[in-house]
Amino acid sequence: MSLNWKEIDCILEELELDGSFIQQIVQPSYDTIAFHTYKNGQSKTILVCLAAGACRIHQTWSAVPKNNKPLRFMEFLKARIKGARINSICQLGQERIIKLELSHCGQEFLLYIRLWSNAANMILTDTNHVVLDTFYRRPKKDEVSGGTFQEPNLQPKPQGESSKEWQVRSFDQLPDWENLSFNQKVEQWYGEHAGQLSLEALLEQAEKFYNSRHSKMEAALHRLEKKRDEFLQNQQWKHYGDLILTYGHLIDGSQDYLECEDYESGALIRIKIDPKKNAQENASSYYNTYKKTVSGLADLEHDIQKAKKELLDLEATYQQLCKEPNPLRLQQMLRKQTTPKQQVEKKRPGLSYQVDDWTILVGRTAAENDELLRRHVKGLDMWFHTRDYAGGYVFVKNRPGKTIPLSIMLCAGNLAVYHSKARKAGKADLYYTQVKHLRRAKDGPKGLVLPSQEKNLLVQLDKEILQKLEAAATS
Repeated sequence: MSLNWKEIDCILEELELDGSFIQQIVQPSYDTIAFHTYKNGQSKTILVCLAAGACRIHQTWSAVPKNNKPLRFMEFLKARIKGARINSICQLGQERIIKLELSHCGQEFLLYIRLWSNAANMILTDTNHVVLDTFYRRPKKDEVSGGTFQEPNLQPKPQGESSKEWQVRSFDQLPDWENLSFNQKVEQWYGEHAGQLSLEALLEQAEKFYNSRHSKMEAALHRLEKKRDEFLQNQQWKHYGDLILTYGHLIDGSQDYLECEDYESGALIRIKIDPKKNAQENASSYYNTYKKTVSGLADLEHDIQKAKKELLDLEATYQQLCKEPNPLRLQQMLRKQTTPKQQVEKKRPGLSYQVDDWTILVGRTAAENDELLRRHVKGLDMWFHTRDYAGGYVFVKNRPGKTIPLSIMLCAGNLAVYHSKARKAGKADLYYTQVKHLRRAKDGPKGLVLPSQEKNLLVQLDKEILQKLEAAATS
């Protein structure tokens, strides 16, 4: 239940905000905003909630959590009215619309707070009622930047008997209610009732999020384990290759299978073959499949352990959500989990890694190599590149007074091999030198450099190092 116009009058009368200054503006959620005000040595935090069924304005004594990312309207208000003086504040008739007249740096503003359950909004305009921005943008109502806000035609406040239609609630169900100010009563009542309602809805949302995410992750883990079971049968492929070589004389090119007796079990079996290939070629195909499953099994085990860890992390996150009593904090936590990660503009091109306080940069293309060389590395940074293969540049950022340890050089070397045409070979010779010893090739293609005072390093790809780097990636 939202506040009625009489209750809003009581709240504004108690707040006495005329002459106050807006020190800070915090928006903890998508339907709530708080103003920290200051007047005559006293600070007050004014909470405005625009949630349907719980529209209200009142002073709050609870800490208002900051949002984990800047929100549009909050940032706009901070740019325009942070530090502004509240010249006057009043309710427009009985319309549940609060009007604040503000002045800041020689400019005058009007801030309207409309506490209607189905159309709540907050609108900042200039003195000509031209909309500068709104909490909720509603083009059909002209509540967008550049629109015009029309103050409602005021109706006279009812007097006498007609005023009984709207009453100021006593909130006498609250403990020690007789000794509380009206703002304190409103905060406590909505903190218990509206907070519980929103908390229940948020917990239900958290349960749906958990069930959906958990089922998807379990299905992915099941697929990985099923694939591992198939990989564990890899000895079968080697055995088929051996049988094909043993009974290769039976292949006559007319059938797509080889029927022979298994010398281990004595059973008669059929092995699928390519009739266009001879025995050696068909056996080689099975041997290659066997090698791939053996090499892929370790990676598969790593993926399975990673999936199991993610499931445990999800369970821990869900338990944390269930234990959070503050609806505002729960909403922030839940939004962080359910909102897809936004693409943040990269500060650097290519990839970057943070390993044991060392920063490693990787350029994957000629353009990224050139951009890193021009703007993101300095003379004392170390440069790595494969000697006989085309590939990306890898840089290790210098740390004053520190020598690059061998473990970091091996990480950089593995990245240089992995992001080059030497990846299939699994190893390559590298040369490395400081950036100050690189010279651009005259009239050469973009990013091409000629090193001097370089040293050699032979690197063989190490899966454990690559997995460690995967966890250390920052972009």
